[in-house]
Amino acid sequence: MFVSTFLVTALGTFVTQRIVEPRVGAWKGERTADDEVKPLSAEERRGLKFAAYAGLFVFVVILLGILPEQGFLRQIGTGSVIHSPLLTGIVAFIFIIGVGLGVAYGIGAGTIKSDEDVIRGMSQQMSTMGGYLVLVFFCAQFVAFFNWSNLGLVFAVHGADFLRAAGLPSIPLFLSFILLTAAVNLAMGSASAKWALMAPIFVPMFMLLGYPPETTVTAYRVGDSVTNIISPMMSYFALIIAFIQRYEPRAGMGTVIALMIPYSIAFLIGWSILFVAWLALGLPFGPGSPVSLPIG
Repeated sequence: MFVSTFLVTALGTFVTQRIVEPRVGAWKGERTADDEVKPLSAEERRGLKFAAYAGLFVFVVILLGILPEQGFLRQIGTGSVIHSPLLTGIVAFIFIIGVGLGVAYGIGAGTIKSDEDVIRGMSQQMSTMGGYLVLVFFCAQFVAFFNWSNLGLVFAVHGADFLRAAGLPSIPLFLSFILLTAAVNLAMGSASAKWALMAPIFVPMFMLLGYPPETTVTAYRVGDSVTNIISPMMSYFALIIAFIQRYEPRAGMGTVIALMIPYSIAFLIGWSILFVAWLALGLPFGPGSPVSLPIG
């Protein structure tokens, strides 16, 4: 992953500057006041100070509840952190922190003077989510019906059986596994669900060829990552469409996929080459990971 950071950065920069930006051309929209960078006013600085104080207060309360062995945010009886109210109720804590810091900022900046101002601010922010909520509704129906059909499951199982029966050498087999994972990702949005289906087939297969599970996981992550941005099954696909519509109101699913396909192709080719080179050089795929397993 460390080495991939530099690879993905270089490939992403090249694709953006040489392919995507020339395709979309210059942006012809109108700038708004929100787009302009302005110095912070005295009221805004005061609001940030209030928000920092509120954040510090919440942070101290969480530490007092989680650090003592029997803290009030640990699980009663066992003192466990994993099953503590802090982690089981993390959504509520995130909500409280978000609202608390926002209200503290508003009070400090003078934009909140009563509870009516808080409700008005929340309503205004939710109004900007209207288009996204509509998109998510229809996307959710599509994903639900697709999952109900089990087409992604059928595709994954039959694809895995085909590769297992192909009898390919290790490198072509790994590359085929990457391509299969990238293709299945277009039909199954959940990475854990795909891995639950494919791991029992491919991990033992590659172990018999002398490759540890870490190598198989790396190949899986390459295939699973490169097609996320062009997969309608991805959880955030509707959100991406909503963002791009701020700049291109007529944009839809086809616009996003067309713009992102160059990235998927570049990352797939570049990452696959890196994977094969890493494998050929005999480098471990993680700390303490064996390079190979004994066969027989």
